[in-house]
Amino acid sequence: MDVRSENSSVQVVRWAKLPGQVIQRTRLQVWFIRVCSSILIWTCLVQLLTVGELWHPKFFTGFLNPVNVSAIMSAEVTTTVPTPPPPPPMPPPRNYISNGFLKVSCNGGLNQMRAAICDMVAVARPLNLTLVVPELDKTSFWADPSDFEDIFDVGHFIDSLRDEVRIVKRLPKRFTTKYGFQPLRMPPISWSSEKYYLEQILPLFDKHKVIHFNRTDSRLANNGIPSHLQKLRCRVNFQALKFTPAIEALGNKLVHVLQEKGPFLALHLRYEMDMLAFSGCTHGCTIEEAEELKRLRYAFPWWREKDIVSEERRSQGLCPLTPEEITLILQALGFDQNTQIYIASGEIYGSEKRLAALRATFPRIVKKETLLDPEELRQFQNHSSQMAALDFMVSIASNIFVPSYGGNMAKLVEGHRRYLSFKTTIQLNRRKLVELIDLHQNGTMSWDEFSNAVKSSHEDRMGRPKHRTIISEKPKEEDYFYANPEECFCEMSSCNNSTSFTNMTILSF
Repeated sequence: MDVRSENSSVQVVRWAKLPGQVIQRTRLQVWFIRVCSSILIWTCLVQLLTVGELWHPKFFTGFLNPVNVSAIMSAEVTTTVPTPPPPPPMPPPRNYISNGFLKVSCNGGLNQMRAAICDMVAVARPLNLTLVVPELDKTSFWADPSDFEDIFDVGHFIDSLRDEVRIVKRLPKRFTTKYGFQPLRMPPISWSSEKYYLEQILPLFDKHKVIHFNRTDSRLANNGIPSHLQKLRCRVNFQALKFTPAIEALGNKLVHVLQEKGPFLALHLRYEMDMLAFSGCTHGCTIEEAEELKRLRYAFPWWREKDIVSEERRSQGLCPLTPEEITLILQALGFDQNTQIYIASGEIYGSEKRLAALRATFPRIVKKETLLDPEELRQFQNHSSQMAALDFMVSIASNIFVPSYGGNMAKLVEGHRRYLSFKTTIQLNRRKLVELIDLHQNGTMSWDEFSNAVKSSHEDRMGRPKHRTIISEKPKEEDYFYANPEECFCEMSSCNNSTSFTNMTILSF
């Protein structure tokens, strides 16, 4: 008898004796296979979705979140700015023995304070000081309660400069008034050089340990500063002073909305109550308005000039152009009614009635208040510096920037646009323009003559590369560093060469 047959028979007999056990074991095997298969399938699906999100984040949107097709298309259209590359790794901290703490209170509006912050970092560096995060002005005309961290990303500010200056959010407890400590409070001398800070300010730290600069505007010279400190000022301005995520997000949204509608011109119309009162410029105002502006000027004791003759100021080019004057200038420069114009400013003095001529000539006028939902702006209202930050972002991104007055925002935006490959900024020659406007309006000059004169007088005022004007004995009259920080566009060897200066490239920090 065949052994295999015999064994098979025995096996059959054995299984036959246990039918219940056979069925139960078979069911367990099937159940186990199904569970394992399910786990394997789900694992593969999760891996597939993960890989899909890494390579094509929106690929699975239709499956996971059924949405309106037009909404997806709209979202794609608004993404006109490419995703920025990931930030570079933070530099290693600079190791130095601190000579003391520098505390500063910035004064003025957003851009005046921005320049001052850059200056104070540049002052702290050669003195080997520890800088306390600057305090922002809350007592000026705008009465903005914003702190540094409400406008700027304070963590990024501290970390991105740690290879240059040690920055802390607050003084150690032992140096606070709570513990009876009184720092030396003083304003440094305006337009001072590195030598002034090294020879006159640094020795004071041996005794006082903490010095509080209670005014910081224009306390560092435009020129005569070592190249590495000039570049540090630029590094702070262009890289370290990053707006908060909330401001960045809403500012970028404003830019996207504008870009969807085509190219746009940002007009910084500085025809605001504080500027008119401060400058004493009342051209085009009623008698009642002129009196109101005069009362405001006398109400602020730190506005030193009180008795001002408006027409003299205007003829000297020291007044912001009125909305009506700006209308004529833009027409003369060749802008037509289809030009999209973003008004970058606060409340225009005289409200909408003063914008009537401008809006009639250029109907595509928009403001942040008309482009955004009121709820989106609610958190920024009554915070003039945060609102100015939105206008700053839009002005930087605009195709053309036109300021009606050469104030701090106009200068810092101009310098920032130079840094961004010399984007067009029309620097209006107000002294020449008011002369031409008066000649045209009194009938002495025809429209064609007026338009040609305006164009010819601005051919070299478009924000192209040029050297800063240096007037060593009159620093207030020379070109402002932040309007044209040329040391940050090229190495000094090429900056000194006028031929290669026109072909300069932006330096990376």
